[in-house]
Formats: sequence, C-alpha cells, structure tokens
Amino acid sequence: MQRRRTALLLAATLLAAAPGAVLAGTFRYAAPGDVLGLDPHGSNESMSHAMRGNIYEALVHRRPDLTLEPSLALSWSQPAPTVWRFDLRRGVRFHDGSPFTADDVVFSFGRVAHANAGMRTFAASIAAVRKIDDHTVEVVTGNPDPILLQNLASVLIMSRTWSEQHASEIPAPGAAAPIHANRHANGTGPFRLEEWVPDTRIVLLPNADWWGTPAHNLTRVEFQPIARSATRVAALVSGEVDMMYPVPPQDWALVGRAQGVRLLQGPELRTIFLGFDQARDELLHSGVKGRNPFKDIRVRRAFYQAIDVEQIARVVMRGAAVPTGLMIAPGIVGFEPELNRRYPFDPASARQLLEDAGYSNGFEVQLDCPNDRYVNDEAICLAVVPMLARIGVTVTPNAQTKARHFARIGLKENRNTSFYMSGWTPGTFDGHNALVNLMTMDGKGAGVANSGRYSNPLVEDLAKRIAVEPDPARRLALLHEAFRIHKEDFGHLPLHQQTLAWGVRDSVAEIAQRPFDDVDLRYVRMR
Repeated sequence: MQRRRTALLLAATLLAAAPGAVLAGTFRYAAPGDVLGLDPHGSNESMSHAMRGNIYEALVHRRPDLTLEPSLALSWSQPAPTVWRFDLRRGVRFHDGSPFTADDVVFSFGRVAHANAGMRTFAASIAAVRKIDDHTVEVVTGNPDPILLQNLASVLIMSRTWSEQHASEIPAPGAAAPIHANRHANGTGPFRLEEWVPDTRIVLLPNADWWGTPAHNLTRVEFQPIARSATRVAALVSGEVDMMYPVPPQDWALVGRAQGVRLLQGPELRTIFLGFDQARDELLHSGVKGRNPFKDIRVRRAFYQAIDVEQIARVVMRGAAVPTGLMIAPGIVGFEPELNRRYPFDPASARQLLEDAGYSNGFEVQLDCPNDRYVNDEAICLAVVPMLARIGVTVTPNAQTKARHFARIGLKENRNTSFYMSGWTPGTFDGHNALVNLMTMDGKGAGVANSGRYSNPLVEDLAKRIAVEPDPARRLALLHEAFRIHKEDFGHLPLHQQTLAWGVRDSVAEIAQRPFDDVDLRYVRMR
C-alpha cells in the first residue's frame, strides 16, 4: 500500500509539473465503481443515473435544494385530474444536431415503460402520452397521481430518430447489454459524452449548444472509477483528482488534515438493508433441501435480532451511520419516528426462534454483497458473519463489484440470491417509491428492486391506494400503515442510513452536495 501511495504522489507531482497536462476548467473526480451502462432508461442505480443526468434531460429538473424547475418543459398545466399538459422548450437540439420535439417525448415515455427498463417505476402511473403538436404533449395517468412531477424528474428524454438508427428502441436489460444506447449517448443536456472506457474513465465535454445558461465553468470532465478506498483517498490527497466520494469514515481525519483538501459532510437519504429470498421453495446456495427458511417469519425475525446494528454503526462505520428500523430515512414522506424504533438486539431470543422454526442446528446461506458501492459495504457483510454464527447460521460472504452484484440480484429473470445487501434512496423523496420498488410485486412498475420478491397482499393493496390518494393526511396515514405491516413482517432487515462524505480539493470553488449523493456537474465551478 505504501508503494501505491508513493507512486500516486509521484504521478501527481509529474502531472502537475507538466505544462498544459491538465486544462484549466478540467474537473476530475472518482467513485468506487463505474456506471452500469449509459442507457437512460436502463438500470435504476443512483450513481449511473446521476452520470446520465448530465448528458440527458427530463421535462423537469431537480435543483440542489430538491425543488423542481422547468427543463425540457417550459411550463405545465393540469386541465383534468388525470391529464397534464406540457409546453416544450423550443430550439433545443440533441448532441448530434437533430431537433428535440414532442415525438421524442412520446417515444421516451413508451420506451421507459418497457419491461426491460429499470426506470419504469417512474412512469408506472402513466396510461398514455399524446402529441398535441411539435411542442406540446399531454401525459394521461390511469388515476390522479399526486407525485407525478416528482417522478418525471427521473424520466430522461432520448432522440427517437437516433435510437431507431442505432437499433436501441428497447432499453438495455442489464449493465452488460451490448445495445448501442448502453455504450454511447446522445442527449440534450449540458454535457456530451466524449469517451467511455469501461472501468477506466468517462470523459465529458460541455455542450456548446445547450439551451441553458451554464452555472459551471468546466471545459472538461474526467470521471475515474477507483474501487479501493485507500487508493481513492491517496488520489485526492496527491491531487490526481479534484473530488472523490465517498470518503470512508476511517479516512475522515486524514482528509480533514490534508493540505488543500476539505471534507464535505451531510445527511444521506439512502437506507442500507439486507434482503431475503422469500419466493423460492428451496433456498439457493445452502445445505437446506426442499425448504426455504426465509419463508418463515420466525427465521427472518431471528436474523433481525441476531445482528447488532449499533455495533456495526460504532465499529465498522466509525459512528458515521444512523441505525434504522424503517426502509426509508428521515426526510422521506412517510417516515414515522415511532415506527423507526428497532426491535431489540437479542441473540438468545433469535436462537430460540430458529429452534421453534425447526432449525435448531442452524443452516448455511450465502450473503451477496457489493464491494464498491456503499460505504464499507464488504466490511459490513463480514461483520454480519460472526453475529449470525452465534445463533448457528453459517454465512458465506460473496462480495463482488457492483456490476456483478446487481446483475446477480437485480434482474427479475435472474435473481440468483438467497440473502443480499442493497441500498435505496427514493428518487421522488416519497415513501411510495420504496414500497413499489422494494416491497411489492403486483402492478405496473412494481418490484424493480425487490430482489427477494417479498409480497404481502395488505402491502400490495395499500401501495395501490397510496398511488391515487389525493388527500395528504390520508395518504400519509396509509404510508405509515404499509410500513408498519412490512416492519412487523420482517420483510427486509434495515441496517442504517450512512453519512455523506465527499473529499474536495481547493481547486473546486463550488460543488452542490445533495442528500442522494449524486454529482450534478452543472453546479461545479473550478478556481
């Protein structure tokens, strides 16, 4: 490791000394893993979506304070409870020079609704999109949708002509899908794709023909995936990158002391959790034959009460995590402090629950984890292993890059997992998003990230009622009821919300840190 740090320091010194090696206005940043494809309707993974959101645009855009502003839509009105009319921006062109029109909007909404689309949840309430003229569309929902605009901020618009020319009418079904739109990009956004070398770098350049007035002063953007935390920190401290995230808690002090570097911290709305396969009749990757222990609520509760989340927060996360009893964080509509109280950590009761369920000798199970997605993700999984061993469960950790991990647990037709780690930030800042994606399987757009295929008829019904309930107080009560049922069902095992921590060099004058941990390049300014 010391040789690696020395090499990074030497490389950064030579780079800084070389005339013109780094252009003025170049912003270089790093994160643990690469994007899961460039298809704007493909994988629903926040870092990938954030990168695509610099290239593509939606009808509305979310500001740093999380409010919405016009983007490709200049304005909108609601002539009927289920009809929204959007006046589209004139004079906008895609990066290939072709004009943006209503045809592209109609095409994009049809595409994002496809079964392959990881982003289809955000268009689940839409029954039809109608072209009125070249710059007017109507979005028709099946029922009144109180959070339609919040959803539309995540539906990025593609060129119909470009997609058809490159056989990309259907979205990529996964990160490895070879379709043109997953490896190339043609948006209307403030940045255009110059180069993507998977697992090595992404280079973006400003879109000189963007319709907006840039708030940034960037001339070039270079993104580099760096899996190892220590290597990312060394790259920041040495000046190889201008910004990196996340900074692991064990390196906060180091970054805070480094010359010319500052640590940006804030709350994150992502909940880290463990999930169980509750659909198969026989558990995968286990010695248990003819049965699936996770179908028994006593087993799920035993796992819950055997895992010491306070110890994980204190030791593994160095205090940079807040243990949670819910699948949503404070700040998300539907969060209820009383419901957030966890059941007690109680290994003795957990062991008894396993015995009562017929597993007095425990059983074996594989725990699938990413090793480059969340803060200390692999370390959390390794900490869980001895905790479950105390109640007789033998856990084999399987830590992989996020691309492999999500390919294993993410796709409906290929969910080869029994026990897994994941994380979720509701993109709408509304609890219904978590319910539909994580806790239901029945309905349009449901179950996109429900890797364990948890389903309870009461929760399914509540999710459908919440989707159309116009009264805020009544809707909130329904959200609380759905989360109460899921909690008492031990449908998932929530762990914590991690703390945002970015390392930023003084070369960066301004950068907006939002609670969903994304980098919106339009708000970056260099000195």
